[in-house]
Amino acid sequence: MKVIVIIVAIMVAFVLNLLLGSVDIPMGDILRILIGDDSVSVISRNIIMQSRVPQALTATVAGAGLAVSGLQMQVVFRNPLAGPSVLGISNGASLGVALVVLLSGSIGGVALSRMGYIGNAAISMAAIVGAMAVMSLIMYVATKVRGNVTLLIIGVLIGHLATAIIGVLKFFSAEEDVKAYVVWGLGSFARVSGDEMMLFVCLMLLLLPLSMLLIKTMNILLLGDDYARSLGLNLNRARTFVILSSGVLVAIVTAYCGPVMFIGLAVPHLCRAMFRTNDNRTLMPATMLMGALLALVCNLVARMPGMEGALPVNSVTALVGAPVIAWVIFKRNNQY
Repeated sequence: MKVIVIIVAIMVAFVLNLLLGSVDIPMGDILRILIGDDSVSVISRNIIMQSRVPQALTATVAGAGLAVSGLQMQVVFRNPLAGPSVLGISNGASLGVALVVLLSGSIGGVALSRMGYIGNAAISMAAIVGAMAVMSLIMYVATKVRGNVTLLIIGVLIGHLATAIIGVLKFFSAEEDVKAYVVWGLGSFARVSGDEMMLFVCLMLLLLPLSMLLIKTMNILLLGDDYARSLGLNLNRARTFVILSSGVLVAIVTAYCGPVMFIGLAVPHLCRAMFRTNDNRTLMPATMLMGALLALVCNLVARMPGMEGALPVNSVTALVGAPVIAWVIFKRNNQY
């Protein structure tokens, strides 16, 4: 019943994302645009098909991916504060973008970020390469160390190292390039459109079902290392697969939307409180749906009607996510 309510809420939030904005477009016009009726004005068609629909689709799949990634990290590390960025993969993507936006301007005189479509493609590729490079390093380390805590510490150190390099690049870069990088770092569901949006959605629709194949492995990991070994589970291999799944989801979302924070941390806790279970057969699909819903709500708040621009997504996710975490913590304390 709760899952059905979440699905209905996603549909409502998706429609509101199409309906509400700085420009008022009647619901009838939106329906005619979606079915391909050319009688609606070109301006309205462009707003719906080139802005609102891509944003809504991007927010839906990005939120689902980040939420699933956060759940996987919390399971594999058995840490309630673990999130998609805990292993420094988001920092690796940020470092890749910093090299494109900041270093290219310092060396070549013209930053790739100012080169239109080519610059956007370069930023996305740099984010993917940076994230995958860090993830490859994490995968190598995971095969060499046994403890989750050691791997977690190494991931945090890699994240701090990437942040330090970014700080040095900022210091020697032009003000315009630094501003462009900061804007990217605020996160946005609006920068993905056209063929990029279709590729992003298709990738996420492929990766999310694949992550569901790890539900049984994640449930066994919850039982503890000794019990998992007694059931015949190869801990290093299982941990590697879960981290790989989480890392790929984070890398793709960060490449297209920037480092969107808090959804991956808040949504798993919210779902555990709602469904009162740690069984990933329930939590995984519920987290996926709730992540999509929360991202749609955040995107709606970020571009509230009457506003000329849009608020940074990370500011909105923090404003929405922090009260959720606080509510979950207080509710748990009252139960014990």
